[in-house]
Amino acid sequence: MNKTATGSTMRGIWLEDRRLQVCDDLDRPEVLQGEALVRVRLAGICQTDLEMAKGYYPFTGIPGHEFVGEIELAPDQPSRDGERVVGEINAVCGQCALCLRGLTHHCLDRTVLGIVGRNGAFAEYLVLPLKNLHRVPDSVSDESAVFTEPLAAALQILEQVQVRPSDQILLIGAGKLGQLIARVLLHAGCSLKVMARHSSQIDLVAKLGAELIGEEECPKQQFDIVVEASGTAQGVSLARLAVRPAGTIILKSTYKGEAVLDLASFVVDEIRLVGSRCGPFSPALRLLEKAVIDPTDLISEVHQLNDGIQALEEASRAGVLKVLLRMQ
Repeated sequence: MNKTATGSTMRGIWLEDRRLQVCDDLDRPEVLQGEALVRVRLAGICQTDLEMAKGYYPFTGIPGHEFVGEIELAPDQPSRDGERVVGEINAVCGQCALCLRGLTHHCLDRTVLGIVGRNGAFAEYLVLPLKNLHRVPDSVSDESAVFTEPLAAALQILEQVQVRPSDQILLIGAGKLGQLIARVLLHAGCSLKVMARHSSQIDLVAKLGAELIGEEECPKQQFDIVVEASGTAQGVSLARLAVRPAGTIILKSTYKGEAVLDLASFVVDEIRLVGSRCGPFSPALRLLEKAVIDPTDLISEVHQLNDGIQALEEASRAGVLKVLLRMQ
């Protein structure tokens, strides 16, 4: 396969054997045919990154998959050099059985930025296929653009499930991703109740106009759709209690562990269980460009890359929302 050498080294955060360290001498990635070298400007820390460090998935390399940057080298399309971009995280083969069926996010041979077989965004540079990179509109700031990937993940709910204005929906968990899910669902016009634990989360949900509900006052078998975004087995159990017969539970969290489910009750009550992961970037960028959704109030802190370990520790504290890493 054709390669373009970029030479030199770069700074970044390296994960190995559940140990994170900031390194100054990581190899700057080579650019394969059809790819581009992206200089990272901002990267966001999400719950998946934190779980990776705990051993959720056996990954060695540079973590991180939420970013905004600019194309520094695109040998196949030099006209795109200098373009400010965000990127879809799944690099796919386009030829396997699942790709040919249109299920590219589930490509049998995929690499996933900062998660599976591909170094990620917690470094000065990353490499992704050109087709994965979306230009950021000039009116969208870096601080907004860095939320494109998780906002797209929130929008995936609307791709998978029909949400009607008359639907009664419960969102369990109002953390980093849950806050974006709440905004997407409210924009869809449904009746939304949110279960949140921490004061910072509660204040933001209240400003959105969603109704807050406590675990002890949550009605049983009342909600048409329940979105589980807490990342806990307890959240899954609460979702099952809250969803009505013939309703839908959407699992939106990534966490290491097991949840005990009474599968017989899913059959008897005809409950639909939907796993939900990556979503569409173009609609997410349109929402940001039109300022329909402004995610910047979710930013808790911005750290320099040299303080990356401290940033990850801060992001893991209960109630903290989005922590960003500035690379330059």
